[in-house]
Amino acid sequence: MPESAPAAPRPRPSGPPRRRRLVVTDVDSTFVTQEVIELIAEHAGTRHEVAAVTERAMRGELDFAASLRERVATFAGVPVSALDAVREAVVLMPGAAELTAEVQRRGWEIGLVSGGFAEILAPLAASLGITRWRANRLEVADGVLTGRTVGPVVDRADKEATLREWAAELDLDMVDTVAVGDGANDLDMIRAAGIGIAFAAKPLVREQAPYRLDGPRLDEVLRVIDEVDAAASAARA
Repeated sequence: MPESAPAAPRPRPSGPPRRRRLVVTDVDSTFVTQEVIELIAEHAGTRHEVAAVTERAMRGELDFAASLRERVATFAGVPVSALDAVREAVVLMPGAAELTAEVQRRGWEIGLVSGGFAEILAPLAASLGITRWRANRLEVADGVLTGRTVGPVVDRADKEATLREWAAELDLDMVDTVAVGDGANDLDMIRAAGIGIAFAAKPLVREQAPYRLDGPRLDEVLRVIDEVDAAASAARA
């Protein structure tokens, strides 16, 4: 899986131990540079059509679940073997690997929640030692994609529910959660998190998120978290 060039090591801060945190990020155009659904559509010959629908969905102009069904329907007949090529084509967002490593070094939890597909996300997460992830699953019959997904759609409501579920499992208050995303599908979890961050986001998300990063490095999320924690410590002093 291609990764970004390593950043300079971040200094270990002195002082009292940090609070525990759960960091959850969207995947497409946030943790990875592409929209995976468009990479699959390339194999169906429908990339232009799918990309146009994706753009409208991420701007909040279309219902996500309905738009997902419309786009996935174009995959009918694509050999499941094409997903191998898609996995190879996925590129991590600059700073994604570094963010993951630092979150893990701090003893925090990191999770990935995606309106994309488990077939691509599962091996990516495993390669980085990420055990918490959630995504849609593609239906396969006789070695080809059917053009349907299996199970509930991971939409904006499910993303927020996932954030809350994982926080509860870790015995963390929501104030100790961080959510990062770029599209309208991420807004509910961004609003629900203690620190909600729009990353290289669509205008609607930039306007409504409490914190904004323009990119290109995802590990700038750490700076936002550290600044929030420093401000909270100063307020208590």
